[in-house]
Amino acid sequence: MSVRSLNWLKFGGLVALAFALGLLFAGLLDLPRSGAAQQLAQQSSGATITPVPAPSIPEARPLADLSVAFAAVADAIVPSVVYIRSGRTGQQQTQRNLPPGFERFFGPDRNTGPRYEQGSGSGFIVSTDGYILTNNHVVAGAERVTVRLHDRREFSARVIGTDPTTDIAVLRIDAQNLKPASLGNSDEQKIGEWVLAVGNPLSEGLTFTVTSGIISAKGRALEELRRQGPAANLSISDFIQTDAAINPGNSGGPLVNVRGEVIGINSAIASTTGFYAGYGFAIPINLARNVMRQLITDGRVHRAAIGVSIEEASLLDAQYVGLDEVRGVLVQSFGENSPARAAGLEVGDVIIAVNGKRVDRVGQLQQEIGFRKPGESVRVEVARKGGVRKAFDVRLVELASEPVADAGDEAEAQPGRTSNTVGSPQSLLGARVQQVTPTVAEQLGLPGNTAGVLIADVTPAGPAWDAGLVEPAQGAADIIQRVEGRPVRTEAELNSALRSAGAGSIVSLDMLRVLPEPFRTVTYVERIRLAPR
Repeated sequence: MSVRSLNWLKFGGLVALAFALGLLFAGLLDLPRSGAAQQLAQQSSGATITPVPAPSIPEARPLADLSVAFAAVADAIVPSVVYIRSGRTGQQQTQRNLPPGFERFFGPDRNTGPRYEQGSGSGFIVSTDGYILTNNHVVAGAERVTVRLHDRREFSARVIGTDPTTDIAVLRIDAQNLKPASLGNSDEQKIGEWVLAVGNPLSEGLTFTVTSGIISAKGRALEELRRQGPAANLSISDFIQTDAAINPGNSGGPLVNVRGEVIGINSAIASTTGFYAGYGFAIPINLARNVMRQLITDGRVHRAAIGVSIEEASLLDAQYVGLDEVRGVLVQSFGENSPARAAGLEVGDVIIAVNGKRVDRVGQLQQEIGFRKPGESVRVEVARKGGVRKAFDVRLVELASEPVADAGDEAEAQPGRTSNTVGSPQSLLGARVQQVTPTVAEQLGLPGNTAGVLIADVTPAGPAWDAGLVEPAQGAADIIQRVEGRPVRTEAELNSALRSAGAGSIVSLDMLRVLPEPFRTVTYVERIRLAPR
């Protein structure tokens, strides 16, 4: 054997001896037979993660109960809600404005015919035989109305009747197995109570959406809605305000209390963008129920009236008639052949009750009177100067198609204040005044025998200014015709009447306001606190 071979044999023996000694040493140390990664893989392949129980938070029980209650209310009301699609033929589109000779480059205009306009909204079933409540503006002018139920069935609907004044419409479908909603009592609901709004906002992809909030306020009057159309003074002055999210498409859907009862019809939002901004408004279901019954029975709404023009009583009105709180409805003027005037009511009276039921605001009076039967008598209680209380039996008449103008409409004719120096100063009133002579009456477009004292200039921050009296420079004119029922035809008579009342006192002024464009006159009552000495 060569020396080289002997060396390789020795090297191999040493390697074998080292390996054997290594195994012996590892056994003595009891090292793991597999790596940590191998052990983790083995554990995960055969074991499961132990579930962690929910934490015990007794304080959260009320919230959990509320969540369950909301879910239960939603389950109860959603099957009663419907998705409404309406369509009508719109106005003819305008032709393209192309220079002569260019038509041959663009071809014939195929878009000059009438357009078919489509809209959508919400509603809810109110009877097992297919009656549905919604907003008038959802179906106004529709030639075709389609209703989709929560179970995805679709039906053509008939419009039974509409009432643009209250923005309510009644539809009917021929369907079986319908689930009508329960109608509650909107008068019993209180500010701060929880509510749910259900509807179909924004698009068809968001149908039957449920949102929650509270009743934020009651008795809201939305002026931009009240002043649309010839019967603006009859429109709703009693909206329920809510912060539940309402968007375009929610119109006609129900506002529901925590008992699952419908208390309102979602109808409008206040927003600068046209989308939800925290202020939604619903028509009270008590009002809607009255309208619905008449639409189903007669196809139209019969309204009763007592022949007065009214507005909310102010602080000065309440103080003038001795009320301990600001409430009631001020009688501003009477219509022709007014039954209220015949019964004994007077301009300046504050109506505080009807048939023993307290009246705090215009919307309440409208509902107490408007939906009764013409010919029926009601007992109207009023407050007068010095705390005098009187009650009168007034026979209702059917409301004329052209109602007496609402005194609230006068506010739109009050442009910005200016200043001039015409007329004699009246320090108690805070204005310069001028006798209405035949010449002045003619300049104002009034009959020559018109009597009174014209407000020629209003002193900034004075009593007349605070009351909102206007001067000719503002584009309108105010004429004082009586002070405390005492006719005033001259500046001297006005001064005498105001001195008799006394500095710092509240006086009642019978006013005539002249409004141009279009020309019209409005009589109204203004309560004003005279300046102190």
